[in-house]
Amino acid sequence: MDSLYIVMPAYNEEANIRDVVEAWYPVLEGKAPESRLVIADSGSVDATHAILEEMQKDHPQLEILPDTLKQHGPKVIALYDYAIKSGADYVFQTDSDGQTDPAEFAAFWRGRQKYDAILGYRKVRGDGQDRAFVEHVVCFLLRLYFGVKVPDANAPFRLMKCDVVKKYLYKLKEDYNLPNIMMTTYLVHYKEKVAFRTITFKPRQGGVNSINIPKIVKIGWQAVKDFYVLKKEM
Repeated sequence: MDSLYIVMPAYNEEANIRDVVEAWYPVLEGKAPESRLVIADSGSVDATHAILEEMQKDHPQLEILPDTLKQHGPKVIALYDYAIKSGADYVFQTDSDGQTDPAEFAAFWRGRQKYDAILGYRKVRGDGQDRAFVEHVVCFLLRLYFGVKVPDANAPFRLMKCDVVKKYLYKLKEDYNLPNIMMTTYLVHYKEKVAFRTITFKPRQGGVNSINIPKIVKIGWQAVKDFYVLKKEM
């Protein structure tokens, strides 16, 4: 029986975290008993961490990573690293803001043996046209720099074999901001078996997104520099 680690970064998600855990926790049913839902919460100044600790009493497969770096990207890297080192067969990453639908996971899980990675494609986005535009720019840059053509590089809905993630994760520094974008790039560039599957993507269900457009622009400029360096290493 395959083991699954569902991993999520969290930051000031007190408005969403309880509902998100309750929604995703049942996905562990029918998986190997060592499967886990792991949430990286470091830096939250609201009740996120207290809620998670309270929920652990009734959710024995819920784990918290409290000592990662604060930003989203480094948390994702730490979560992938944790899943690999814990011996998980598969890792599935999504976010803790309630924008993704657990009901759509089953189709990904059914295809796990056919593919090394099944990645979400946000054909319609509920989080605004500005973010959709940013994603189009990212995909354009990936084609320009790395020669890879993908419909969505950064969707937080991705099921991957841990053995395959391990091949590429440690090419990135632990504080790298855009690990999912580069993971998508590596998977496609090195011709792993990858499928993109359409998912729904709802508006944020509560709270305020910590990554606004000015921050995205700043991260984007740094990403262009990083792409140049990472391309040279490929």
